[in-house]
Amino acid sequence: MESVEIVSKNRQRVPLGIYVFATVLLLRLFVLLRLTGSPFLFPAHGDMHFYNDWALRIVRGQWTDHLAFYGLPLYAYLLAGIYKILGYNPFLPAFFQAIVDSGTAVVIYGMADRIFGDRESLTGLRLDSGKVVGLAAGLGWGLCQPAQAYSVILMPTCWSIFVFWLLVWQIIKREKLPTFGLALLFGLLIGFTAMGVATILFVIPLFLAAIFVRWKDAGRWSCRKASIALVVGVFAGASPAFLHNYIIARDPVFLSAHGGVNLWIGNNPWANGYPRFPAGLHAGQEAMLQDSIHGAEVAAGHSLRRSEVSAYWSAKAKDYIAHNFGDWLKLTGLKVVNFWNAFRYDDLSVITTLREERVTIPGIAYGLIAALAIPGMILAWRRFPLSHWIVAALFLHMVSLLSVFVTERYRLAAVPGLLLFAAFGVNEFWKQCIAACFRPAIAYACLLVLATLFVSNPKRDPSLWALDSYNTGLQALDLNHLPDAERKLKLAYAYVPDNAELNFALGNLRLAQGHRDVAKSFYFTTLQLDPKHEGSYNNLGVLALEEDRGQLAANFFSKALEQNPKDPKTYYLLARAHLKIGDSQSARAEIHRAIALDPSQPEFQDLKENLERNSELR
Repeated sequence: MESVEIVSKNRQRVPLGIYVFATVLLLRLFVLLRLTGSPFLFPAHGDMHFYNDWALRIVRGQWTDHLAFYGLPLYAYLLAGIYKILGYNPFLPAFFQAIVDSGTAVVIYGMADRIFGDRESLTGLRLDSGKVVGLAAGLGWGLCQPAQAYSVILMPTCWSIFVFWLLVWQIIKREKLPTFGLALLFGLLIGFTAMGVATILFVIPLFLAAIFVRWKDAGRWSCRKASIALVVGVFAGASPAFLHNYIIARDPVFLSAHGGVNLWIGNNPWANGYPRFPAGLHAGQEAMLQDSIHGAEVAAGHSLRRSEVSAYWSAKAKDYIAHNFGDWLKLTGLKVVNFWNAFRYDDLSVITTLREERVTIPGIAYGLIAALAIPGMILAWRRFPLSHWIVAALFLHMVSLLSVFVTERYRLAAVPGLLLFAAFGVNEFWKQCIAACFRPAIAYACLLVLATLFVSNPKRDPSLWALDSYNTGLQALDLNHLPDAERKLKLAYAYVPDNAELNFALGNLRLAQGHRDVAKSFYFTTLQLDPKHEGSYNNLGVLALEEDRGQLAANFFSKALEQNPKDPKTYYLLARAHLKIGDSQSARAEIHRAIALDPSQPEFQDLKENLERNSELR
């Protein structure tokens, strides 16, 4: 009997946070194991491919291209480190991310226990409200569908979310001002993480406010030292990025030069609060970044440094804001609405893809969490002063997105805070109903109805509803699942038949199906909608080359090179077209340009040697 009591006491000593961590980790590993049995473990396109390809270049020894970073570098170097030490396998970083994401659930539990923790009598039982809320919110994070998806793919999202809320937790749990060394450590963590996701910098005002408001009793001089240590730590943590840019690239860029084009995408005459790409910029990080460099250089008439590219796009955005201030204010208000709205703008369509492939498990969506969080936030504000810091963190994260745009992965960082308020509100409503306190229960229900109406305001732009079908259709086409690609791309086409990229994708689908004439029709339609569409010119050129229409092929390839004069593959194809019509001199000139841009391609060397042999025979 005594041994049983000892075991029971030992069990009680296990912190509940451990159970939260283990539960969420099991859920994440289950999703990860399902991912390994799907075609999506190895990234083939989109931002995942961008980071993975960058990491592989680093592993091969290309540590830098001696230009300022045009994309935040930390995650690519982190992947490269994992691949270098443990071998190339995307399962490994996803496994580490599952652990980190489970740590976020523990942070959620810890914040709930600290903010809402008390003991209240309820029907004769002694329940700790903080632990109840923490367990519910932690489990909610485990079941959150966006969190499931972004914890197992090659993206830095889950790492930045963990760091953001870990820092907020430090503000909430600490009663005393952090020491100089600890404040410096917090700053280092913020700066280092900013090299992967720059929105983490918006936690700095929260920390400074905590130093001078929450811990003001420490004394003015101590608060000043802690704030100085924090700021110094931020710059020291981010120093690898800006030292690379200033010293190696000789370009004055703090983190990455792609901020200018993001500012333009989020603030232009066609912006809708989501990343609607203006003419000349294609979706997908790699394609968009290349387009933005090319567009800025074409406008300038010469090559530009990365900082100059960023300045070009920033100037366009600032000019729009200055001359359309009223419209910009409306756009900013729309972004605020988008932040809370149940509509899911997942620019990568990762959530839909993994759900349809039955990788993720059924769970809860952002809209439900936001609707439940709003009344919980209002109730918590009056009773629990520490909840003010969670509200401030949510507000700062929302503000960090207003200068650019809202996507599901960007606003996902708000979910841990929203889950706290959602779980608190539901717990309070349940307690009031059990205790027959109907007035506060009815007040909560009314707030919930109003929040639901606000969150569920429908989006009427058809291009928004076409996004998932378009992205998942492209993925099916890449995997050669032509029936799925047909179904999804046709659905997207029904929404936006005048979209250039969608017509181009349908042309590629018809080409894969063997319908060459129909494919050409879609490519020509694409060029009518976007006369600078490089892909359509290239594909039409390849088709003409296969039909022995060398001059027509050369014309198409030349037009493609007008859009992108740094594409070695197009120079190679143009050389083949010139060879087809017997112009060996032009063919040699073009293949030399292709090799100068990319000497590693064996087919380029083969064509060059073939041309040299033919010249010797003559």
